[in-house]
Amino acid sequence: MREIASLWLFLFTAASSMLTAQDRPSMGCGIITTEFVLDGLLNEADWQTAPVNDQFKTTVPVEGGEPSGRTEVRVLADARNIYIGIQCFDDAPASIVSFSKLRDTELENEDHIRIVIDPFLDGQSGYIFAVNANGARYDALVANRGESENSNWDAIWDAVPTIHAGGWTLEMIIPIQSINFRKGLDTWGFNVERRVQRFQETIRWANVERDQWFIQTSRAGYLTGLPRFNYGLGINVRPSLNLNIDRNAGQSAEAELDPSLDVSQRIGPNAIATITVNTDFAETEVDSRQTNLTRFPLFFPEKRAFFLEGADIFEFGFGLSRDIIPFFSRRVGLFGGNEVPLLAGGKLNGRMGKTSFGAMVMHTDETMINHDPLSSATLGVVRVKQNVLRESSIGFIGTSGDPQGRSGSHTTGIDFTYQTTRFQGNRNFIVGLSGMLANRNDVEGDQSAIALKIDYPNDLWDVAFTYLRIGESFDPSLGFVPRKAIQSFRLGGTYGPRPKWKLVRQMRNQLFATYITDLDGNWETYWVFTAPINWRMESGDRYEVNWMPRGERLVEPFQIAENVIIPEGSYHFARYRLEAELAAKRKFNGQLTWWFGSFYSGHLDELEATLNWNPTKLITFEFIGTRNIGRLPEGDFDQTLLGLRLRINVTPNLQLNSFVQYDTDSRQLGVNARLHWIYRAQGDLFLVFNHNTLNRTERWEFVNQQFLLKGRYNFRL
Repeated sequence: MREIASLWLFLFTAASSMLTAQDRPSMGCGIITTEFVLDGLLNEADWQTAPVNDQFKTTVPVEGGEPSGRTEVRVLADARNIYIGIQCFDDAPASIVSFSKLRDTELENEDHIRIVIDPFLDGQSGYIFAVNANGARYDALVANRGESENSNWDAIWDAVPTIHAGGWTLEMIIPIQSINFRKGLDTWGFNVERRVQRFQETIRWANVERDQWFIQTSRAGYLTGLPRFNYGLGINVRPSLNLNIDRNAGQSAEAELDPSLDVSQRIGPNAIATITVNTDFAETEVDSRQTNLTRFPLFFPEKRAFFLEGADIFEFGFGLSRDIIPFFSRRVGLFGGNEVPLLAGGKLNGRMGKTSFGAMVMHTDETMINHDPLSSATLGVVRVKQNVLRESSIGFIGTSGDPQGRSGSHTTGIDFTYQTTRFQGNRNFIVGLSGMLANRNDVEGDQSAIALKIDYPNDLWDVAFTYLRIGESFDPSLGFVPRKAIQSFRLGGTYGPRPKWKLVRQMRNQLFATYITDLDGNWETYWVFTAPINWRMESGDRYEVNWMPRGERLVEPFQIAENVIIPEGSYHFARYRLEAELAAKRKFNGQLTWWFGSFYSGHLDELEATLNWNPTKLITFEFIGTRNIGRLPEGDFDQTLLGLRLRINVTPNLQLNSFVQYDTDSRQLGVNARLHWIYRAQGDLFLVFNHNTLNRTERWEFVNQQFLLKGRYNFRL
């Protein structure tokens, strides 16, 4: 620990000495005085008098270059809303790449506009809003201070685009009640990015350097002249009514009508307290199935709206999200993939000055899981984070309670992240250090964990070192830790030159080495990931070739598939990958992957395909497939996972999604159909159908079926 502390102090001192200031551009906000109609036309009189910002430069293909077309941005505001109007000039509007209408779909491979705002002006948090030329809306929270984003967060807002002879225009309206903000500020962090897909061109207003991420709010421009906002009484009341009809094998159908209620109250403009009663998440989209050829559990992201509000505040550590998480909200209300009834709960989250805070308490009801009783439980978490220096923070997290009712369960942790976007002038540099302690009455031994990450994530060079030490008894009841009793070392980087070749946009040559030992220093796992070829073409296509030597030391037998058990011992083998990705600007696109080579004492082929077909703007087909073919002395195995999703995108506010999945491990065929109608910005309806059948080889056997009708409305006072 002394060596780690000394290293951190050296890096902190060196980085601090290289900080430089940089000017951030600003633009004014106009005040709306007339009635506003959201139609995508920008024909209100206030748009004509609002300040105009057209000072955009390209980030790619040329850093700081002249865009292929002009972009004009105007912002208006009144006491209750922010209005954003954007004119995207384009000489060939018929060539605009836009096919999605689905809420929260990936828009990066279509023509779109992306906005980031920082209503706290803290340079470490923010909100992201994006819209394509079809009106597909995407929103997210800034995560990890701009290195990533949480796209599962949803807000109430609206946008309407219009394609015309001169290009396309966009009007957006963001109600002030949909976000948190610091009271008294008349200036926010603000940035705009435009993508012109057929030219593979990205245009920004502020922060045009490739080394910086667009959503790093510390490098955004300023939006000035904002009015004094009025969020009313700050009360949101959202009742829901759910009609649920379930039928299980051998049983008659049961119908249940359940109300639920969420009530939130703003405590000033920058904090919200929420109470939930009889919480229901049946409308949440089902998880995509995964195959697992490891000894460790898989990670599935949180999708439930209640837990996603303020999720950025509960983030802990930096860049270690799938290796060790002291608080993982999927531990609340879910157990072994089964839903656990949530009777009631409360949450408080917000920011005051440079301090962000969050607290949550949930009470689950007793239930039966796979014929075994699960007792009721009260579960809680507290998170406090203080911004320090210019872009850094120090924080604390604490959890209490156990989903299985085991006594004396609590976890505490402290994390510090030093970050600067001005290392050596305009480079990113990050050092993260965290320590955690988990306790529970039925556990003895080392219940601690520490993590260190040093990261230099930039466009030409992206180099990182990570160290983890996880005690053999570190088992946070509300956390996610796939592997315990280890020390993990990871060092590597990506060299990403942009050659001046006609066909190649960027080369990303990669080399990462991972070495994992037990707590006594005996090796357990190693792998060296290399990518001598990982080229993004000017067309948007990508091709990659990988070589990955690996080693595993099994201290006990490992069942990798049904009736296939790999004995204990040391294994050294090499894996190879060929991968091709077709640019999403095409109506038919996707990715094909083939892993092959030796595997433990035998051979394994892993074939993966993700294919998308957009025959029209109304219909989208998505296919996912995985095929694992293992040939080992201990036995052969074949695993197949197939999924087909049909999306009918009537409008951005009316969509039907149907998802069919089958895998040979569970031998279950699952059908999930979900109709979502946003009939008003504050109200929506869901109609959900789930059907599962089991393949018994000689026949298909019915498992269960569910119909759900759910309506909800958000009353804002």
